[in-house]
Amino acid sequence: MPNKVVSSRDAAALVHSGDTVTTSGFVGAGVPDCLLNALADRHAEAGHPRDLTLIFAAGQGDGKGRGLDRLCAPGLVSRVIGGHWGLIPALAARAVRGEIAGWNFPQGVISHLYRDIAAGKPGTLTHVGLDTFVDPRLGGGRISEAAAEDLVELVTIAGVERLFYHALPIDVALLRGSTADERGNITMEREALILDNLAQAMAVKNSGGVVIVQVDQIVAARSLCARDVEIPGALVDAVVEAPPEQHPQTYASQYNRYFTGRYRAPEGGVAPLSLDIRKVIARRCAFELPIGGVVNLGIGMPEGVAAVAAEEGLLDHVTLTAEPGVIGGQPASGLDFGAAINTEAIIAQNQQFDFYDGGGLDMACLGMAEADQLGNVNVSRFGTRLAGSGGFINISQNARKLVFAGSFTAGGLDVRPGAGRLEIRSEGRARKFIEAVQQITFSGPRARRLRRPVLFVTERCVLQLDPDGLRLVEIAPGIDPDRDILPLMGFAPLMDLPTGMDARIFTDAPMGLRDDLLEIPLSRRVHFDPGKDILFVNLSRMTIRDLADIRAVRQRVEAELSGLGRRVDVVVNYDLFRIDERIQQDWAEMVGDLESRLYRQVTRYSTSAFLRRRLGETLEPRRRQTIYDSEAAARAALRQT
Repeated sequence: MPNKVVSSRDAAALVHSGDTVTTSGFVGAGVPDCLLNALADRHAEAGHPRDLTLIFAAGQGDGKGRGLDRLCAPGLVSRVIGGHWGLIPALAARAVRGEIAGWNFPQGVISHLYRDIAAGKPGTLTHVGLDTFVDPRLGGGRISEAAAEDLVELVTIAGVERLFYHALPIDVALLRGSTADERGNITMEREALILDNLAQAMAVKNSGGVVIVQVDQIVAARSLCARDVEIPGALVDAVVEAPPEQHPQTYASQYNRYFTGRYRAPEGGVAPLSLDIRKVIARRCAFELPIGGVVNLGIGMPEGVAAVAAEEGLLDHVTLTAEPGVIGGQPASGLDFGAAINTEAIIAQNQQFDFYDGGGLDMACLGMAEADQLGNVNVSRFGTRLAGSGGFINISQNARKLVFAGSFTAGGLDVRPGAGRLEIRSEGRARKFIEAVQQITFSGPRARRLRRPVLFVTERCVLQLDPDGLRLVEIAPGIDPDRDILPLMGFAPLMDLPTGMDARIFTDAPMGLRDDLLEIPLSRRVHFDPGKDILFVNLSRMTIRDLADIRAVRQRVEAELSGLGRRVDVVVNYDLFRIDERIQQDWAEMVGDLESRLYRQVTRYSTSAFLRRRLGETLEPRRRQTIYDSEAAARAALRQT
């Protein structure tokens, strides 16, 4: 086989006018800047290639000209299908003005589309995007009228609505790795992410196209370990060795060994956040972290949740993830976003979205730019400013629990947290809770139909998505709702008697959240809600070791219901519950006794399929199944009986 190493100039000459080009990268990680620069320079010098179609899953840029904005010259690109546009403002502006035809599709859909193109399928069939601006009934993802083609259509399969995203052949892939041998085999040992490089290479190769990869070093043929090769040489047509300045690990870090997953950073190596609005919001979101669960943290305000979790000693008790493929550890922020330190695994981006789309996330914490009275959220389009959806639609539609995080107002907001209170020094000019959002990136009505728990966390209050709309449920100490909340909303929220946000959130000291989430006393685990007429029994993360523990639970339930004089409905949280096998039968007998004397209908839930099966064997040899995978499903089952 010939030596595949070429210059960047010769690589750029492989791109022809009218080609469809795909690129790798996520924010500032894995972007093939050397190849992008060479392509832009060739167009500037020779006037070609022209009229390219660009397709990318994740945003690739720094908002200041690097990344895909290098391709914004008039005539170079005429058509773009992209996931996140916020970091490529020059290209986004051309799409908004209609100078190029532009579509905004969910990041995970494009990521999966690469695989489907590689497999010769006609497109990607999925529920992701329904009831959002990507749905053909709400615009089909078009950025302007210049996007005339129908690239997504609404279909019905077995009586269920789905979206079908059309496949297209891809002529050129501009990708990035760490090391290449002379035969074109590519490793990624110094990269922060794997991304979709293999799927993109396969899609282009099976489209009859050309795969070009930039790396930071070349080695002799057949000298790479086969286990380390991420892109086989059989898929690669050309390799370019990039200079260091055009091959940083991310746009914020030239090289961080901890981002590779090959080394672990010392404990306590990341300084805690200072007490400001970002930390206040992140702290309140951290109260919702599901111990033992899997969580996605979005870009922007949610990034701070990882730092709060580290400060509170929770990183070993929750698995944080980010959509480009990092699992576990502490996700990075800013232009390092997408990378992480002390990860447990780094997988391909399309595989991460397999897990997300299938409902694998116990919780997601995402940014919030606009929200309306129906619970719709917009993070993608604001007048002429195009941010794009990125992975937001995949994540928000499929996580079992959603927490939206953002400031209550925007533009000049100045707040001062401290001493357990919040002081608003200067109010923001722009309202974020408005009558109707400009673009629906998240559908509140759809979430209500699916009975998805949704919270909206701000620095001064917390709202909850109820069946009838948004309900104000918490208010920060020092905040007057009649002055600081209600007049600044475009609609009147539902409101009963809001509780106070925890004062520790506004104090410059660790909150002790680990003890709260891991060591819940029995007195706080059993609660009868007279408004809902339901007894809630929270056995999450509880261990039953002996008969004394069983007696304690029985006595607490009896005490909570004493004097009521009637049976009640019950919802029991068995998430991460543990019991000694020797006393399982004793536990089942105690539960049966409570059911026969005090309970009317009882449902249980656990996110663990293993635990649901085990509980079914222990508790339900004579009963119909009442163990569900979420609190929402358990409560819905009560309403149906």
